[in-house]
Amino acid sequence: MGAPFNSIFSWLIKKRVHQIELFKKHPDEVQRELLSNLISQSSSTEFGKKHRFDSLTAVSDFQQNVPLQHYDDVFPYVERLKNGEQNLLWPGDILWFAKSSGTTNQRSKLIPVSKESLQECHYKGGKDLLGIYYNNHPDTRLFTGKHLIVGGSSEINYLNQKSYFGDLSAIIVKNLPWWCEWRRTPSRETALLSQWEEKLSRMAKETVNEDVRILAGVPSWTLVLLKRVLEENGTNNIFDIWPNLELYMHGGVNFGPYKQQFEQLLPRAEMNYVQTYNASEGFFGIQDLIKSEDMLLMLDYGVFYEFIPKEEWQKETPETILLNEVELNKPYELVISTNAGLWRYRIGDVISFTNKQPFRFKVVGRTAQYINVFGEELMIDNVEKALTMTCETLHCSVKDFTVCPIFMTTDKSGGHEWLIEFSEPPASLQQFSEHLDVNLQKVNSDYAAKRSNDLSLQKPTVKVMKNGTFYAWLKKNNKLGGQNKIPRLRNDRSFAEEILASSPAVDHLRN
Repeated sequence: MGAPFNSIFSWLIKKRVHQIELFKKHPDEVQRELLSNLISQSSSTEFGKKHRFDSLTAVSDFQQNVPLQHYDDVFPYVERLKNGEQNLLWPGDILWFAKSSGTTNQRSKLIPVSKESLQECHYKGGKDLLGIYYNNHPDTRLFTGKHLIVGGSSEINYLNQKSYFGDLSAIIVKNLPWWCEWRRTPSRETALLSQWEEKLSRMAKETVNEDVRILAGVPSWTLVLLKRVLEENGTNNIFDIWPNLELYMHGGVNFGPYKQQFEQLLPRAEMNYVQTYNASEGFFGIQDLIKSEDMLLMLDYGVFYEFIPKEEWQKETPETILLNEVELNKPYELVISTNAGLWRYRIGDVISFTNKQPFRFKVVGRTAQYINVFGEELMIDNVEKALTMTCETLHCSVKDFTVCPIFMTTDKSGGHEWLIEFSEPPASLQQFSEHLDVNLQKVNSDYAAKRSNDLSLQKPTVKVMKNGTFYAWLKKNNKLGGQNKIPRLRNDRSFAEEILASSPAVDHLRN
């Protein structure tokens, strides 16, 4: 079965590679035509009529007629869609809602998912990911085995029996074509369980005898599953269980802090790792080069992109720029218009371009997660880079963490407090803090300037959290599994104080 399947896939990917090369060479034209099609398709919707879509002839017209949207602006439409109304944001029925995980106690966002966005964005991204991988690894036997997705749950929306909401991964699983479902493990019933701990146990038992060749999921939760599989089988090497495992597809968080742990559990040089950027709102990027973790911005998935420069983020009516105006190595908030009816939607993610021919980028943070109390402008990308560098030097690894400010007092400079749960602790906490400080200065010049002579910013204070602290918080807040994540950075102390109140820091490294 493997050889014929690979031959068919090889033929299909050659056709798709030609299309990808087209948007690489003509990004502006592809994007402008895409926006024109989105507007034309939606001109008869309630939103389209309100914003005069039938009279828009240029991108500038679109920007002038449609204000930037936050979720609060979309929420009233979502409520009506849940009740069965249609043709509001996008023509045709909206029956699926992706439950965006969020990183706080605030209500979950329900993102509308259309048939077009599922087929032409999310599924297309998944096919392209495998196609690009095949193009880079033509001798792979990836497609003769099973793939295991560590995803979320789905539940019926009882306001309208025809629709449902759940994690994006659950919506994808519920709608997979037969040829893809045939290659997936575990059973659909197990994959869609809402009780994470029960699902974890069943996944470990059901997949142990399968020929798993592809793993996919958020790194933190994938590690939890891998460790449970190892416990079930009394080994410390996943290849004893899945000898043909070849590829791990990851996204959702920076892989750097987790890489060492994966390499310990997957001790094989031939193991491949590919990064993706697939959010509830759309599939945006794929790592297309073997030796670079930057991702190719996918320009023909029914998503039109705009970007808000950093200096505009806090303005009441920020200006956006288009793809041909971006500069390298500068942070931009992502704004999207999609084939699910999100119009000029501020997703909250921050990216930075590393290349413009073609457009490659990396995710560097979120507009809601940063620390800038002392002018240090610390973002998630800085924090995770410095942490990865520190762990590599000191041969330790981090299970989870969060960072908050320590505010200045009349007699003491401020600083940053790190609450860290180690999987492999360093030999010395003081040494860890010193290396972390040096590495933060290397990756962030603003931080380095504020650290000068300890005038406004002291070196990091590191508090060791006992094993299971962050898992307990996720469980308490009904956020176990799927795409749920711990808030990495806060500009205040609210989340850190909540964690410390529930589980005080320990006074020793090994716990």
